[in-house]
Amino acid sequence: MNLPEKSLEVRLAARPTGWPTPECFELAEAPVTPPGPGQVLVRNLLMSVDPYMRGRMNDVKSYVPPFQLGRPLDGGAIGEVVASESETLRPGDVVLHGLGWREYATLDAAHASRVDPDAAPLGAYLGVLGMPGLTAYTGLVEIAQQREGDVVFVSGAAGAVGQVVGQLARLRGASRVIGSAGSAEKVRYLLEELGFDAAFNYKDAPVREQLRRAAPDGIDVYFDNVGGDHLEAAIGAMRNHGRIAVCGMISQYNATEPSPAPRNLALLLTKRLTMRGFIVGDHAHLKERFTREVGTWVREGKIRYTETVVDGLRNAPQAFLGMLRGENTGKMLVRIAER
Repeated sequence: MNLPEKSLEVRLAARPTGWPTPECFELAEAPVTPPGPGQVLVRNLLMSVDPYMRGRMNDVKSYVPPFQLGRPLDGGAIGEVVASESETLRPGDVVLHGLGWREYATLDAAHASRVDPDAAPLGAYLGVLGMPGLTAYTGLVEIAQQREGDVVFVSGAAGAVGQVVGQLARLRGASRVIGSAGSAEKVRYLLEELGFDAAFNYKDAPVREQLRRAAPDGIDVYFDNVGGDHLEAAIGAMRNHGRIAVCGMISQYNATEPSPAPRNLALLLTKRLTMRGFIVGDHAHLKERFTREVGTWVREGKIRYTETVVDGLRNAPQAFLGMLRGENTGKMLVRIAER
């Protein structure tokens, strides 16, 4: 095919204070770079927007480098190889890679992995079978060490990670699975489509009250995507020797003042609780097991999932901001082009 001379990309225009705004992003054109030795040129089809990207907008040291002002953002993407100088990837291959937020990406073939578009919808490789799914699996299985009979509570349960956590917990023998979400529609999704035993809208009443009603005998595992009042409520509801996997704290990502909660950390001592944060990139050893187990459950229809898809790279900033506001059910994706 004839390669385009230029490609649209989304750049970081300004670092936010508090909530990001559309003015933090700019759409720009950049030359399309032909692949060099060992490289491929990929035409992006789908890209992911994820909560961790909010932290990368700040110029602070973290587990992943910050986005650079005036440079394109990056993140998970699925695309089709259109030119190759690699022996391992050829034109027509569909690959998963880390240079989203642009129409075309030139990268080393070693940084792209081939996916099978006939085995699963492309979006699944950015969601239930991708990083969010592996995050759910890691947090529940290795960090929280969920056991048969546990009562499991998941915050942000209708999001990309949470929707997988709840179903995994049920398949792994949880006696009760409880989820929180931010709307009545999402609560219905958890109960009617995903099979949660109980779910509540955290906007309806204090989380601690709703969690107490949903789990009158307490909880054993808390998978934390939210932090703040959710974490405080979960600590209060924990049984002795409970386990907390801290995956995210989205309630605090845009805060300009320190959060007062949780105010009951002393219960970690008296209840002999375990609370551990984790980054999924540290647990690559689980990927093969995750792919085998979760892939089978997805194919068998035992794990269901949904996606919220926004069309057009130009709308990627709005998709990202909408995800931070909780406007998505399931994985938030941006469709850049059709295959």
